[in-house]
Amino acid sequence: MREDPDVVCLYIPLMKDLHMSWSEIKSLPRLELYGILRAFNTYETIHAFDGYSSRDINEMAKNDSSVRGNYSKSLEMRERMERRMGLKKKPKPTTFSDLVR
Repeated sequence: MREDPDVVCLYIPLMKDLHMSWSEIKSLPRLELYGILRAFNTYETIHAFDGYSSRDINEMAKNDSSVRGNYSKSLEMRERMERRMGLKKKPKPTTFSDLVR
């Protein structure tokens, strides 16, 4: 097999993480494969810190400062998905900077 970014970034995660067979991957259009992989990535980001409390995150952030940024990204994405599903309403803006967002 040749060195191809699709093999590393698309086929292997689909086969390994989503347990798709080679025939399933070959039968789907590339756009649909990218959509599946992006949805899986979103799912992984949202649920990456399930079971951890804010105290746990603070302890982990002492050793690795990127944990706090990843945690906030996870919370932000979860909130955005909950709003899109209608589970949560967007808060009313209270300041001018909230209106700009």
